[in-house]
Amino acid sequence: MYGTVARMRLKPGAEALFDAQMKSMSNLALGDLGWVSTMIYRSDDDAREVWMVVVFDSRESYQANAARPNQDMHYRLMRGCLESDPEWHDGEIVGQLPGDWLLRTKETEWGRHEG
Repeated sequence: MYGTVARMRLKPGAEALFDAQMKSMSNLALGDLGWVSTMIYRSDDDAREVWMVVVFDSRESYQANAARPNQDMHYRLMRGCLESDPEWHDGEIVGQLPGDWLLRTKETEWGRHEG
């Protein structure tokens, strides 16, 4: 898998517009393009600081998505909400914990130490 982490700072008052844009993008059919997931985090310390994590099934899918003609339009809409260009951190995903790892760890490892 391959993806990017983007650190962004929203313009004052742009939070609602940014949220609406991200929700509208959830209607895009990107699964056929190798897209796996997108997560957006908002800082507890500063509601205008957000991080976006985007995952694709491969570097090739990621690059093909970036080259789509309408991807630039989506970027420009998002960029209009930002104080400056995002910090992009692209890379190969080399590890992932399964969604139930904590439950399984609790049942096996933690269970042995009780009592």
